[in-house]
Amino acid sequence: MSEVSFTQTLSFESKSFDYESVEQTNGNATVIKFEVDQSKVSPGDVIVVLDEGEIVFHGMLGAIEDGIAIASDPKGSLLPATIQ
Repeated sequence: MSEVSFTQTLSFESKSFDYESVEQTNGNATVIKFEVDQSKVSPGDVIVVLDEGEIVFHGMLGAIEDGIAIASDPKGSLLPATIQ
């Protein structure tokens, strides 16, 4: 018996997205953590952060613990490495 799993894409607008940089490269956040509803998301889901239609962060959710998710975009992040 095989099991089919489904992932979803979470989309956020950078101006209203609250996150904390965990790792950064050249001033851009490559690993972030942010609050999620654990009943609605799971590891493997995809996150996209947009700035006026342009993708500034595209990654996959890794660990989720106590309502905090970790996601990484090690190569293409343009999301500022700050706490927002």
